[in-house]
Amino acid sequence: MVGIIGAMDIEVNSFKELMTDKSTETVSGTEFVSGNLWGKPAVVAVSGVGKVNAAICTQTMCLKYNPDFIINSGVAGGLEKSLNICDVVVATSVIQHDMDTSPLGDPVGFISGINMVDIPSDELLSAKLASASAENGIHTLTGKIVSGDQFINSAEKKKYLVDTFGAYACEMEAASIGHVAYKNNIPFCILRSVSDNADGSSHLSYTEFVDAAAKNLVRVMEVFFNKI
Repeated sequence: MVGIIGAMDIEVNSFKELMTDKSTETVSGTEFVSGNLWGKPAVVAVSGVGKVNAAICTQTMCLKYNPDFIINSGVAGGLEKSLNICDVVVATSVIQHDMDTSPLGDPVGFISGINMVDIPSDELLSAKLASASAENGIHTLTGKIVSGDQFINSAEKKKYLVDTFGAYACEMEAASIGHVAYKNNIPFCILRSVSDNADGSSHLSYTEFVDAAAKNLVRVMEVFFNKI
């Protein structure tokens, strides 16, 4: 069973449309669609935007469906300078950039309880995702993805995320999904297509390019499913 989570309809609706033998149920306020996707059992959910929504969705998926692994598929702001709109980033690890207990002596991003900053994604799954993206002719990078309950829209904040964490992309859910998956001992991987450059014009480019960026995800995932 493959678990697929996206924050918004545009990020996962195509997967639900492609599924066969579908059934739908709502648990904890989240709709889960299960069935067969490219010949493999899968469950797809739209979490809603932000870390809390993503955490609720992921925990519910873990308990209700017990997926073999979870993929977070969506769009993101590009941070690494070589990234362009519709390029892809596959996470090597995820970080909650707005988690900050540094006044107590912890590094920024440190998560109490699991006692780490970087939550590692599954290496084999991530390698297959990156390969599937590259095979589609998409410029693909692997690196850290940072998450926070903020839409990044300034050059200053973008520089902070790069300088502090060495991040390649930023968004609002991946690190929360990774956190919950890690706590449940379920492997996870993160696929993000760049919709904006996380700078002062990101609100404009996001609106223009989010649909094109999301379409990349379907192309990549179809090849990925043939690799698992």
